[in-house]
Amino acid sequence: MGLQNPKGLPGGQGMEDGDLIRNPANWRALSPVDFLAWTAAVHPNKTAVIHGAQSWNWRQFSERCRRLASALKGLGIGTGDVVAVMAPNGPAMLEAHYGIPMAGAVLNALNIRLDAETIAFILGHAGAKLLLTDREFSPVIAKALGRMASPPLVVDIDDPMGAGGEFLGRMDYEALLAKGDPNHPIAPPADEWQAIGVNYTSGTTGNPKGVVVHHRGAFLNALGNLMMFGLTRDSVYLWTLPMFHCNGWCYTWAVTAAGGTHVCLRQIDPGPIFDLIAQHRVTHLCGAPVVLNLLIHAPDAVKRRFEHRVEVATGGAAPPSPVIAAMERMGFRVTHLYGLTESYGPAAVCVWQEDWAGLDPDAKAAQMARQGAVYPTLGDLAVIDPETMAAQPADGRSMGEVMLKGHTIMKGYLKNPPATEAAFRGGWFHTGDLGVMHPDGYVEIKDRSKDIIISGGENISSLEVEEALYRHPAVMEAAVVAKPDPKWGETPMAFVTLKPGAEASADSIVAFCRERLAHYKCPRFVAFGPLPKTSTGKIQKFALREKAKEEAN
Repeated sequence: MGLQNPKGLPGGQGMEDGDLIRNPANWRALSPVDFLAWTAAVHPNKTAVIHGAQSWNWRQFSERCRRLASALKGLGIGTGDVVAVMAPNGPAMLEAHYGIPMAGAVLNALNIRLDAETIAFILGHAGAKLLLTDREFSPVIAKALGRMASPPLVVDIDDPMGAGGEFLGRMDYEALLAKGDPNHPIAPPADEWQAIGVNYTSGTTGNPKGVVVHHRGAFLNALGNLMMFGLTRDSVYLWTLPMFHCNGWCYTWAVTAAGGTHVCLRQIDPGPIFDLIAQHRVTHLCGAPVVLNLLIHAPDAVKRRFEHRVEVATGGAAPPSPVIAAMERMGFRVTHLYGLTESYGPAAVCVWQEDWAGLDPDAKAAQMARQGAVYPTLGDLAVIDPETMAAQPADGRSMGEVMLKGHTIMKGYLKNPPATEAAFRGGWFHTGDLGVMHPDGYVEIKDRSKDIIISGGENISSLEVEEALYRHPAVMEAAVVAKPDPKWGETPMAFVTLKPGAEASADSIVAFCRERLAHYKCPRFVAFGPLPKTSTGKIQKFALREKAKEEAN
């Protein structure tokens, strides 16, 4: 162990601990399933989950998760087996985050907006033995299963708040739970490195990659969320973030660790969001910037004013500072997070600093829009030259690739050694994001490496141009991509969605940007209309790049 005696001090020769060994009394594998055991024991009668008119206390929720684990074992599911779930943010998906790992199995939470071909690929690639599927998605699941030579066993989730659909399996979810033992033990795996989940990336080019995460990382990132987002036993968390996305950024486990309350929400709709916040006094919610925009631009008839402040964590692309300011005016306080599927969700957080309170609204929002400091439960975050692997100076100007290493980084990509090796080159996880490190240790993403626009040899940050566009009074959403150009190589092209009832011309948009940006950074072309998005609310720039190429031809 080597607690060495400092030079110049009298005394012994240092500590020898060879006879001190790890044993059941002093070591236990880290696993988020332990959070459920603790909260159910300490707060058995406190409300754990709310789903429409239904609710369960922590004792009841714990029993349902135990039944699921027991029933899965009864079906022959064991250590390392993959159980896939196709369901919205309801009790079954939340219970799966406990029951499946308690059985020793691996949770594969499926993106509910995927097509049949992709679902079939994921189920086959992961080797899923069992699929729990909400009846609302029976049409696409039936097509996916029909494409498979060896489809998994199917159990239907018959949610009374769902739209219904065809039964595809031998039994429904509640019947499966009825077969389980409510006293099934809650225990971590023998090895905390054991996989707890496999989450598939969006796969914008080629097949999606399976990101394998372990119990230890899930435990630690959940605690990081609890610390950084201020979760307590009084927290009421509204599920506006898909639970299938990075396992709900690990909030599926974090809210339970705090002893808070989960409020389920099957679909994102501003009316129900405002109603549930008021009805249940929701204190916390998460979502991509598109969710924030949805709330900001909701009809006045559905908006509600609250007597309490609602904490909102947002990730993905940096929310433009006008979006942060607009949310604050509505009674929401925004915390900006940064992370990836490969880092269990949040890996950096823009921690509030008291001296920001004296800044003007624009300056304050600009500070809050940065990705922030490394999560305390991660380890290391740095901006590094990807060629030399040298750290860039923290001057807010020197750009490099944002890289991560530490406790909450994936095990690797399932059955894909070349991709895993490339991702971990040089002993760091390569995010593919370009950014700068500020003197205060806060990182700021400038662009995805594939989204940077190189015009006439000059690098243009699409995020910087989008920030200017969001300041236009008529603009609701904006995205900027490279358009091929015979003279400059590439030139910025803007895709804009206007606010309801607003009007603006392409020329006025360009003129607005030219007043705020160096002229070479300004978009020369503007297209209007709705922006294509992923199921998690991220704008699909790859689709916009294809449109820009078509415009150039």
